[in-house]
Amino acid sequence: MSTVYACPLSHTLISLSGKDKLSYLHGQVTQDINKLSNDNFLWAGHCNAKGKLWGVFKLFTYQDNYYLVGSKPEVAQSLGELKKYAVFSQVEIEQSDKSLIGLIGEDLTSTLTLLNIHFNDTQTAVDFAGGKALKLADNRVLLMVNNDFSLPDDITALDNDSMWQEAVIAAAEPSLNKDAIGEYVPQMVNLQAIGGISFRKGCYTGQETVARMKYLGKNKRAMYIVAGKADGLLDELELETQMGENWRRAGKLISQSYNQQTHTLMGLVVLPNDNETGHVLRAKHLPQVELSIQALPYSLEDE
Repeated sequence: MSTVYACPLSHTLISLSGKDKLSYLHGQVTQDINKLSNDNFLWAGHCNAKGKLWGVFKLFTYQDNYYLVGSKPEVAQSLGELKKYAVFSQVEIEQSDKSLIGLIGEDLTSTLTLLNIHFNDTQTAVDFAGGKALKLADNRVLLMVNNDFSLPDDITALDNDSMWQEAVIAAAEPSLNKDAIGEYVPQMVNLQAIGGISFRKGCYTGQETVARMKYLGKNKRAMYIVAGKADGLLDELELETQMGENWRRAGKLISQSYNQQTHTLMGLVVLPNDNETGHVLRAKHLPQVELSIQALPYSLEDE
């Protein structure tokens, strides 16, 4: 039986409750909230008025509340922005104190059965006795758990989420660090490729920019996976690309992970969208660290 690991996740949660939560959130994010049910989760972007992302979130429901999962910088930024106009609606918005655990392993079947978590072919989210489970991939399930939840003994509990973050980056799922907040429109981090943008819904903050990028072909950037050998995470996030004999700025990492066993650094970076797999970049402040562009696991075509 393959080993299943449980990672305590550094991501956090925003909760929304109240009778106006659907209409309120619908006017704030890139996703069509009417598509949300108890049996699915949806990707969604939260933008400023200029269409630049404050955060990329996984959105789901639990016990009549909406929840948004994002990185700590994303949650801190979006929480404040969402609260600004909540006073005009019957909606309560707060940061949730529920915990997040990532289950990762080649075969999660027996572990999910032990936890009484059962996904059918159409479900990506289910309630269970301990809270809510989101199926991100066959080998990754995200748990939002209540305070009294405890892991079964046959799961290997880790003390950090580096294994989970490496899998997230390999799947090219966008997540913004603090330097990336307010810098990119949703298509620049491939949000359309993972179903996180509805181009058929009504108005939301930043919609004009997002629509222009799609229908006028204005977007010239995309998010890429990069990987290479390093001694640890990069403190300075800027990467360079070679032009002839010179090097020039390419972009900044928006997230990164480091595997201590293989001494491999992986990251996500927004670059001009004509870059090709195998192209080598280097860290500006540590030029000995070379990172090559990896193949994306999905198409970059709009829905």
